[in-house]
Amino acid sequence: MSLHAYHPDWARHEAIHAQATRWHKRRLLTAEQLTAVQTAFPLDFYRPQLFLRIGLFLFTVLGALAGAGLLGMVVQFNFLGTLITTLIIGAVVLERAIRGKRLYHSGADNALLYLELLGLGALIFYFVYETLSGSNSPDPTPGTARLSVALLLTLAVLLLATLRYADRLVATAAYLNALLLLGNLLLLLPRGTLLLPFVLGAAAAAAYVWFTRQLRRPERLYYHRCLGLLRGVALGTAYLAVNYWAVREGNAALLSGYQPASPQIPLALLFGALTAAVPLFYLAQGLRRPDRTWLWLGLLTAAFSVFTLRYYRSLLPAETAATLAGAFLAALAVWATRYLQPARHGLTSAPDDADDPQLNLESLVVAQTAHSAPSADAAAGVQFGGGHSGGGGATGAY
Repeated sequence: MSLHAYHPDWARHEAIHAQATRWHKRRLLTAEQLTAVQTAFPLDFYRPQLFLRIGLFLFTVLGALAGAGLLGMVVQFNFLGTLITTLIIGAVVLERAIRGKRLYHSGADNALLYLELLGLGALIFYFVYETLSGSNSPDPTPGTARLSVALLLTLAVLLLATLRYADRLVATAAYLNALLLLGNLLLLLPRGTLLLPFVLGAAAAAAYVWFTRQLRRPERLYYHRCLGLLRGVALGTAYLAVNYWAVREGNAALLSGYQPASPQIPLALLFGALTAAVPLFYLAQGLRRPDRTWLWLGLLTAAFSVFTLRYYRSLLPAETAATLAGAFLAALAVWATRYLQPARHGLTSAPDDADDPQLNLESLVVAQTAHSAPSADAAAGVQFGGGHSGGGGATGAY
């Protein structure tokens, strides 16, 4: 049995199609060469357009819930019996639909996968808090050993699901589950609350480095979409781990008893400085590389830093501050667009599909097509060099 639920070639062929389409838009490939690439690397799976995927997702969820309800009526609404039987049937349907219908993140398979994982998560928490503890009133509060056990089991399930199905949402859930588990383990320590922001920030930074390295490895192409999203999520969580608002309000939420206003936190000056410095660092890195992930996260974290400042220190009325900020950002955008119209400092405001005379990738695509296409098809398809012409291609031979 293969580790991958989907055929590994599907991800590779999809990446080749996307790259060839970009080259064609940049006029680096002719229409004939683009057709040759698409023929040599067929997309023989089913994935409709976005709105159809959303519709399939919703109909599958409704159908699965209706089926679970009918099954519950058969077993007289026994919780464990209904849940376990539904999970077994759902797993079989999911695997058979992927193999038989050749679904590839088409909406229906995503819905079945998410319902399976939600059901497994509910089963794990029920088992940990009801069966193991013997308590009828579970208390899943942070800093408890039972919650660590439940998070460890759900992390194992999410990791296995990510390895098999390579779903971006599941991969993100597994990453956040790992951070929650780490944070809950830290809360079991005497000084865990003080160490929590720094440890989570360091863990998120280390995760970003690992995700980036894995993204560069060709054998990880099956998980390329997951790793690309996880890089951005890791940068975002690294910032939130040391953001002043997140640390202060999170610390207040962990305190026992009702807190009408969040108290001041230790090392407040340090967290305030990090709240201001991290977005600037992200923007500097994004402009130096350049890298869209760093740039987008730099802009988003800068906006959140402004929110953090206004949450505790309101310098101007909200409408005045919004008007001034909007005018400043609009002027900055107009200036940057004009300044970067000719490329400066390795940056440009030209669209991505603009011509690049320094690139000549046609020979690479043709060579890849020749190696990957079957020999019988290659003899009847596109051939370069040593050929003949009949009416400008009217006879089908080049």
